[in-house]
Amino acid sequence: MPRYLRMPVAVSVLLVGLAAVRMSGQQPSPLFTPSGTLPLLESYLEALRQQSGIPGMSAVLVRDGAIAWEKGFGFSNMSTRVRATPDTPYLVGDVSETFAATLVLQCVEQRHLSLDIPLSRYKLTDPEPTATIRQLLTHTAPEGSNTAFVFSPDRFSHLTEVVETCAPQPYRKSVAHRLLDALAMIDSVPGTDLADPDLALPDGLFDPSDLERYRHVLERIAVPYKVDGKKRADRNTDLAPMSINASNGLVTTVRDLAKFDAALTPLDQEDHSMLLLPETLDAAWTPAAGRSGEQLPTGLGWFVQSYNGERIVWHFGNVPKAYSSLVLKMPARNVTFILLANSDGLSAPFQLNLGDVTKSLYASVFLKLIS
Repeated sequence: MPRYLRMPVAVSVLLVGLAAVRMSGQQPSPLFTPSGTLPLLESYLEALRQQSGIPGMSAVLVRDGAIAWEKGFGFSNMSTRVRATPDTPYLVGDVSETFAATLVLQCVEQRHLSLDIPLSRYKLTDPEPTATIRQLLTHTAPEGSNTAFVFSPDRFSHLTEVVETCAPQPYRKSVAHRLLDALAMIDSVPGTDLADPDLALPDGLFDPSDLERYRHVLERIAVPYKVDGKKRADRNTDLAPMSINASNGLVTTVRDLAKFDAALTPLDQEDHSMLLLPETLDAAWTPAAGRSGEQLPTGLGWFVQSYNGERIVWHFGNVPKAYSSLVLKMPARNVTFILLANSDGLSAPFQLNLGDVTKSLYASVFLKLIS
C-alpha cells in the first residue's frame, strides 16, 4: 500500500473503537466537551496531518450558523515558523465552484438565466454549444461519453462567462461585490494575481483601499508545499499567479468560509438563507439526474450523498502539490466542517473527484465522531 494511504495507528484505533461502541449499543462520548472544545477531533486531525506530511492546516466547525470550534495545526510557513491559524489564507482550488454556483443560482432566481437552455442561446459556445448550465453545474459528462458523470473543473470554469452574461461585469467583480463584500469576508481575495501592484485592471474595478487590503491578505497566504512519499515538504515555487474563475482562484480562510456557510444556512422562521431561496438550496443539495436518468453524485455545484441515512453535502479543492480543502455539510444538523491545508494532502490521496467523501480519512473521522 502506498505510504500516503496507510492509516495512522491512532486513527485506526479510533475507527475500530467507535465501531465497537456502536455494535455494543453504547453511545459514544459527545463530540463537544462542556467547555466547547473537541479534544478527540483535534487529536486525530493532528495525527492525520502528521501522517500526510501536511505542513499547515486550519479547521473550523460551524453549528447553527456560528463558529462552534476552530483550530490551527502546524505551520503556514515552515521557514519562518509562522503557525497556521483560523485566519490563515489559503488558495482553495475547486471549492471556488460553490461560490460560482451561488452566483449562477441567484441569476436563475432573478430569471436572468435558465438552467436547461443550451449555452448557445446565451451566445456562448464553450465547452459545447449544446451544453446547459445545469449540466455544467452537475458535472454531467459531455454528450457521447461512456460515463454519466465526470468531475471536470475545466468544463465548470465556463460558468465564468455565464455569470458575466447575467451580470455584465468581470467575474471577479461579481464575486467580490455580491459575496465577499456582502458577507464581510475581509480576509478573502478574488485571485492571487492581485498581489501584483502593477497588474493591469479595468478602470474602477476595485477601490484602491480594496486592492491594498487584498495585497495585505496575500502577503499572509500560507506557503504552498510539495510533499514527497517520505513526508518531506519543499516549497512550491512553480505556482503561477492566477485570476479567479468559476472553478479556481479564490483565496480565503476557514473563518471567512464560515461566514459564507452561515449565509447559506436557513435559520429564520421562514427558513430562508441570506443567499438563496429554500427551494433553490434544496435543488442544489439534491442528487441530480444524468442524461439517461441515472443518479449523479452531485447537485448544483455541490457533491451530495447519504451517510447512515443522512444527507451530506460537500466539496473539495485540490491544487496539485500546493493546496487542498474540504467542506462537509450536514444540513439536517446545521453543522459544517471545513479544512484548509498548504499541501494537497487533504484531497489528492482519496480520489474525491469520484464522488465519495467517505474515502477521505479526514471526513470519515469527523463523521464517525459526530454520528
